[in-house]
Amino acid sequence: MNTYRQHSGTSNSDSDNDGEKHPKIPERQSSVTSKRRVTFSSNNVNGISSPTKVRPRRLRTTSRSIDERISFCGRNPIYTAGRPAWYDASGEIKEAFVIGICGGSSSGKTTVAENIVEKLNVPWVTLLSMDSFYKVLTAQQHEQAKATNYNFDHPDAFDFELLLETLRNLKMGKQVEIPLYNFTTHSRETYTVKIKKILYGANVVIFEGIMSFVSKDILKLLDMKVFVDTDADIRLARRLERDISERGREVEGIIQQYTRFVKPSYDHYIAPTMAYADLIVPRGGENQIAIDLIANHVNRELHNRGVKVRNELVHRSDIMCDLPMPSTFYIIEQTAQVKYLHTIIRNKDTDRDEFIFYSKRLMRILFEYALSLLPFENVTVETPQGLIYHGKKHVYSDVCGVSIVRAGECLEPALTEVYKDAKIGKILIQTNQQTGEPELHYLRLPRDIANTYVLILDATIATGAAALMAIRVLLDHNVPQEKIALLSLLVSKQGVHTIAYAFPKVKIVTTACDTQLDHNTGFICPGLGNFGDRYFGTDFIGYSSDTDDTPTSINGNGSFQPCTPESPLSDSRKFLNES
Repeated sequence: MNTYRQHSGTSNSDSDNDGEKHPKIPERQSSVTSKRRVTFSSNNVNGISSPTKVRPRRLRTTSRSIDERISFCGRNPIYTAGRPAWYDASGEIKEAFVIGICGGSSSGKTTVAENIVEKLNVPWVTLLSMDSFYKVLTAQQHEQAKATNYNFDHPDAFDFELLLETLRNLKMGKQVEIPLYNFTTHSRETYTVKIKKILYGANVVIFEGIMSFVSKDILKLLDMKVFVDTDADIRLARRLERDISERGREVEGIIQQYTRFVKPSYDHYIAPTMAYADLIVPRGGENQIAIDLIANHVNRELHNRGVKVRNELVHRSDIMCDLPMPSTFYIIEQTAQVKYLHTIIRNKDTDRDEFIFYSKRLMRILFEYALSLLPFENVTVETPQGLIYHGKKHVYSDVCGVSIVRAGECLEPALTEVYKDAKIGKILIQTNQQTGEPELHYLRLPRDIANTYVLILDATIATGAAALMAIRVLLDHNVPQEKIALLSLLVSKQGVHTIAYAFPKVKIVTTACDTQLDHNTGFICPGLGNFGDRYFGTDFIGYSSDTDDTPTSINGNGSFQPCTPESPLSDSRKFLNES
């Protein structure tokens, strides 16, 4: 049973099935066929009027699942626990915990690794097999392999340079591409869009292989070393069964390869590395006591390595409040028209239709201004009159908008209206109510995101904790800081300083900046309330912060969120088999 995977998502929340009768909200008339006018009532406070029409809001529905962190749809796992922060408040990486598992061929290394994953019950675990890193054979070596005369159990058969680079990047939290080795043809599969193994997002990396302890450089990366010790007769029997059923080989060739290469290699290269092991596991995956010991030790290490990002940000707020705004902070000109739009969306009595309409107007202004900050280069074109015009074009032809679900998704239509060829990615970050810390639940990014200019989209930025995580994810996917801009309708001064301190080259673009932050509620002051609740028409429940629905952790820690149709929250099937 597969209980580990590259990414994690959530889907077992109940949606609109509590038997509650929700008032029907009439559809908004088209702005083309009717004129839109905001009417203000006379009962205003301090001269600020408010619209007279207020519509009822739809109630959120809560999740009934409380204890289970992993559920299954058929044989597919659905994770309801997010990945906690793997960096500190300064954006610096906290290395993953790497377990190295070594042992002879067919000793049960993979079974031990899978049992550890099941026992840990942590979704953000990556299993890396050394079998993926066999070298590409030459034509002569191919002929030797067909005649079972090539030694696959020798250190020279492995691409240790690529293996070391991959393992080092995984430990540092980077995204990596894993070679796909075909044991039938003894070659690596050609990558295509559909056939590509990418690993990202591991707090624990389990690395297993027959030569796991041979390289001294790899040994330095391992935080825990486990040797699986299994009787030679059992290993031979398992090898016969595996190679016949899975790799289509003949019994005679298997025996010949075992006696000529496998056994001598074990005696000469593998068995001596047992001395490097922190723990020796007899009988492989059947040894449940050893599995329990390993899982308990890893859990203790993860607990000790845990960071409290949001708490650190709150403690820094008093220090940062008097600092000047960073040079990477950009705010649109505060014209009377911009103030007018903010007056409407900040007004607590503005109904949902008006809130959406005027928010979208601000979003378009925001994107036009943000795109003007991108680098340009000179270009000449010919006009219909046959004359030359000296103009400008963007240096970066590919722009990608990455929305922080769910409030950030509201900005996607405005981006595609302004920049029609923009690509879209999504990141789901929610606050764990028990710890108060942000957790990464889901991400879906374009494969070539490292070659694009990325605009992170979020409606509001309060403490900056969610934005920090989103930027860290992009950096892990090899997007440089210089090609990242954070766009938001409203930010707090503390959130700006938090992001600029951690990532000084990331641009922060907004339509307004408020100076105060309520640390009890997480709201910006005076602010505009919970943007997502007001936009989607859902009632506010509990604590809220950077992302409009950060208090919602779908596994019983909060509630399910209405969202846009393309959101990962809109269809539970999108959480299955993501790559």
